[in-house]
Amino acid sequence: MTVRMPGDEFSDNSLLDVGNLRVYYPVKVPLIQRFFQSEKPFVHAVDGVSFNLKAGEIFGLIGESGCGKTTIGRAVLRLVEATSGTIRFEGVDITHLPESKVRPLRQRMQIIFQDPHASLNPAMSIGQGIGHPLKIHGLAWLEADVRKEVLAVMREVGLTPEEQLYDKLPKDLSGGQKQRAAIARAIILRPQLIVADEPVAMLDMSIRAKVLELMLDLKEKYHLTYLFITHDLATAKFLCDRIAIMYLGRIVETGPAKDIYESPKHPYTRALLQAIPIPDPMRRAPKVLPKGEVPDAIHPPMGCRFHPRCPAVLPTCGWEARDFLDYLEERRSDPEKGREDELILGSLEVWKANGLEAGRPCEPENIAIITEYVRSVFREAPAPMAQALDDIKVKEGRIIVVFRSPAALAPKEVEGRLVECLLY
Repeated sequence: MTVRMPGDEFSDNSLLDVGNLRVYYPVKVPLIQRFFQSEKPFVHAVDGVSFNLKAGEIFGLIGESGCGKTTIGRAVLRLVEATSGTIRFEGVDITHLPESKVRPLRQRMQIIFQDPHASLNPAMSIGQGIGHPLKIHGLAWLEADVRKEVLAVMREVGLTPEEQLYDKLPKDLSGGQKQRAAIARAIILRPQLIVADEPVAMLDMSIRAKVLELMLDLKEKYHLTYLFITHDLATAKFLCDRIAIMYLGRIVETGPAKDIYESPKHPYTRALLQAIPIPDPMRRAPKVLPKGEVPDAIHPPMGCRFHPRCPAVLPTCGWEARDFLDYLEERRSDPEKGREDELILGSLEVWKANGLEAGRPCEPENIAIITEYVRSVFREAPAPMAQALDDIKVKEGRIIVVFRSPAALAPKEVEGRLVECLLY
């Protein structure tokens, strides 16, 4: 598997090629609110992701909940529509193909869903559920032929005794058996690509390893290619050839799994790996973990998405007006500073953030006092934020704090992997 820089030409020998993919979900807002909003709000679920995947490899998408990894998997299979970008499967651009032309391709690209309890039709027997794709794609019509194929694939995935389980309903099976049935349903069409969306996340620890070993055995037998989606770093280390670390709709680091685990380059990747518990007290080291919460995906941070939480942030990473207001709010956790800030700067509600500028109305007689106080606030602020300040100006009765524009951010090759970070 090779990884492309955004904008590069597609590889002729890639099984799957994703270029600058974006998937935005519209946000429902009250009718009255629409009249006062100049722009329609969207959740930036996936915001410019590029990678490609060669046949026979396991490529892992890793990230915390809400980072967009499942959306990528669904977009690749055309289960959700891409807002922009390009998806090529076996050299064919399928990004906006009509469903009538996508349907024949679905035989060669399948998905294993996270929740086996929800992915199986409760009204169908296990045999019917596994064999249904054969009928959909016209590969078998006679019940005897379908049954023969289904029983064979049930034996392959360890769903035994297959004759007894064939007519059972999903409710009669355990979680592990249901997931084996879901795997059987995916491979019965002999696909080239399988999107595995956290396939062991809802299984007991005692059977996770067995299901992963089954997936590896099937990969070798049928030369499968997996797009493996997970939040479990240990599972990805065991299974994946290469991995991509995702944060808030972006891939921040991509490369061989072994290299990334041994020497992570992006601060977010380091934070993820440091969060793994170490049972040996003698091997524990101080952890530098991200501060705060994951930002809003409707209004993602400017520049690097991780910069508001990054322990290695730079002045050029994308500081903006919202960061200044967040810092003012943070200061108010100190009662003494909070009272002084409230007295001179006013409540946070009077400050308005707009891109790189944060401002508030100001009476002429208070301009000098507030301006000097804002400068003192920046002198106490973290150095990267203070150095990102471009100007404090007065315009039309408002005092305005202006931040410098962020530096251009693009993936860079660092020791055999791609890293989207201004540290390099």
